[in-house]
Amino acid sequence: MANPWEGEVAIRLDGERQVMRLTLGALAELEAAMEADTLLAMVERFEAGAFSTRDVLALIVAGLRGGGWRGDASDLMTAEIAGGPVEAARLAGQLLTRAFAFPDG
Repeated sequence: MANPWEGEVAIRLDGERQVMRLTLGALAELEAAMEADTLLAMVERFEAGAFSTRDVLALIVAGLRGGGWRGDASDLMTAEIAGGPVEAARLAGQLLTRAFAFPDG
């Protein structure tokens, strides 16, 4: 189970459960991939719904790498994400939220 108090979010890739977490290094990698000047700019992009599929992919890759995964974006190009693109976008947003806020409850 993913630990929301540590900012973790679970995702299923090709039927296998993986844990995503945005570490400081993963966030730095994400800023570069999303060509965002600041963390706030990344968050605002998601809050406004102005994100692209590349943004979702970059966020998932950064989260997976922060969780210990050793792959890269090309590995996800053919991977099946449980729930499809809509679930991927939802999990990406949840990951970004958990990186900067305490979970409810």
